[in-house]
Amino acid sequence: MFGNKLLFNKKEAKKMTMIDISKKRCVIREATAKGNIILKSNTVKLIKNKQIIKGDPIYAAKIAAILAAKKTSEIIPLCHPLPLENIIIEISIATENSIQVSSTVKTTAQTGVEMEALTATSIGLLTIWDMVKQYEKNIEGQYPNTKIEKIIVVRKYKQA
Repeated sequence: MFGNKLLFNKKEAKKMTMIDISKKRCVIREATAKGNIILKSNTVKLIKNKQIIKGDPIYAAKIAAILAAKKTSEIIPLCHPLPLENIIIEISIATENSIQVSSTVKTTAQTGVEMEALTATSIGLLTIWDMVKQYEKNIEGQYPNTKIEKIIVVRKYKQA
């Protein structure tokens, strides 16, 4: 609800449909997405030195990103469930105050894996935030310096 207006429109919901891909042929498809999380430079140092109390955010983010790619069709309503053949998650310290997550997903299917790559990247970044939030909060309990940004598809491949 926004004010007193209902944002959900029953008529529009009835029109929603999963796209029919049955006539498309199965081909190799791959997509890569990346994004960044901006953190305090001290938090990045703690990550580098493996001093985060909750554990290693990089390891946790890799596992979470892989799981997220596999569960994409369960959380994005009109996304087709796909047999994923490979998921590569790369996490690196991009600058003194940022970490980059890159997710590459591969399948042989009738539709692409961009949403799986984007979901993996997003969840990887959110997992890092969760792991370090105690270091990022200010005195009021807010996150003035922390942000997730630039989540994009950087590459998409479809076998000819």
